[in-house]
Amino acid sequence: MARFYFHLVNDVDAPDEEGRELPNLEAAREYARNCARRTIAETIKDEGRFNLDHRIDIENEHGQVLDTVWFKDVVSVEGSER
Repeated sequence: MARFYFHLVNDVDAPDEEGRELPNLEAAREYARNCARRTIAETIKDEGRFNLDHRIDIENEHGQVLDTVWFKDVVSVEGSER
């Protein structure tokens, strides 16, 4: 198992100091996607909006960014224009 860190970059950056042990980078990506969706849902519930340009950077134990999960890539917006 490797330790991955999930740094939220949005209106107020939130670095992950503890990290999470996961089997591989793909598991870390899935975890980040789920975190992004939960963050989006909470923001919409609390503020009625969210920013598609926010992201979660996935970093390894050595401080190297391995991937970035953009909020715009984890949701789809459907409906008709008014």
